[in-house]
Amino acid sequence: MKYLLLMALLASPAHAAGTLLFASGFEDGVTLGPQLPDDDVVPVIGLDRETGFRWPINILGASGSGLHYIEDDNHTNVDAALVNVIGHDGKPTRALYNIERKALDATQLPYEILDIRDGRRDLYIRYWIKLDDISFTQPYSWRTFFEWKTKDYAKGTGFRLISFIYTDAEGKPFWHWEGDRDPEHAIWEIDNYDIPVPQNEWFLTEFYWHWSEGDDGRALWRINGQVVGDHYGPTTRNHKPIDFIMLTQIYGNANPKYQWIDDIEIYDGLPD
Repeated sequence: MKYLLLMALLASPAHAAGTLLFASGFEDGVTLGPQLPDDDVVPVIGLDRETGFRWPINILGASGSGLHYIEDDNHTNVDAALVNVIGHDGKPTRALYNIERKALDATQLPYEILDIRDGRRDLYIRYWIKLDDISFTQPYSWRTFFEWKTKDYAKGTGFRLISFIYTDAEGKPFWHWEGDRDPEHAIWEIDNYDIPVPQNEWFLTEFYWHWSEGDDGRALWRINGQVVGDHYGPTTRNHKPIDFIMLTQIYGNANPKYQWIDDIEIYDGLPD
């Protein structure tokens, strides 16, 4: 019996192919809902009739997800809309449009998957994004469009996984992939100057992580199929589960800036 079990384990694949949990291109049936009472969250709601998935996103037992307006000055500093544009395949599509006109200390507009109850899980996320070509000219600037935080990150005992675009002394952009314990103290970080940062054109971004406090943890980021960074090692601290995911984000010190996002897919592991 033990021999048969061992043989079965050896014959099994290294990992099971990820299962699709959510997909949407903001097509017919998807709208922005009213701002929640006594809150700064605007939900995305409705059934995407092309994919069959419904907003808001409730993966990992999440609730209350939506666009979170932070230091927005009544939607004047940042804003969002669903707009008709030409997509990454050259065809008309609907996409999520974000703009940040100016910033206070923490002005931002993430789509947050909130109040996650099952935050010790693997996830793979991909979507198409198009960034502006005017916010990358300033030296030593930065912006981010994806991150997540574990519970108690704000208390200094948690962990954050975050993607950055930085610019160097000449204003040339490059990628930066980081896991940190607070904004000033990275646990690990990866710079990538080799993959060009697309401007004013669509590109595919992919994020995958294996949540772990051990050496088997992994955090992978790819752009148009090319690896920006692939970290092996802990992806949390003090065994803290993921609290919320900023699936999309517009945040940084180079303003004004804007972006479009389309064709989001989320899996519970790396797909084949």
